[in-house]
Amino acid sequence: MNKFGKLAVVITLVLIVLLGGCWRQANRVSRNLSLEADNFNVARKLTVVNARAEDGNEAVLFQMMGNFSINVDGDGDLNVVGENDDGTYYKHFVHLSRDITYVIEDMGTTGTNKYRYQINFNPRMIVPAEPVVID
Repeated sequence: MNKFGKLAVVITLVLIVLLGGCWRQANRVSRNLSLEADNFNVARKLTVVNARAEDGNEAVLFQMMGNFSINVDGDGDLNVVGENDDGTYYKHFVHLSRDITYVIEDMGTTGTNKYRYQINFNPRMIVPAEPVVID
């Protein structure tokens, strides 16, 4: 191997080490952010969207905001878990279908009450029903 070949090998190895270090740092940061969110220390906003909605106002089915952990189960549905101020926990399930998707925004740490959460349903998506008495 000539002098330039050895130099190319050394430069390649140095680049692999440098780029590998950046990749590891990004993975470590991602893992730490997920751990903080799973410990209810990061405010998040979950938006569930109907991808087939014709009207933009009907696309958003609901939003949930607060400090909660989100896991995806084996069926691809969401399990949302949070902690109440009395030490109890709540759990919500979000069923996803072919046309329903979601976006999760990490809002960062905030000075708000970590036990408070809010769910907003799109009122246009709730179909009113009237009870029927059968004689």
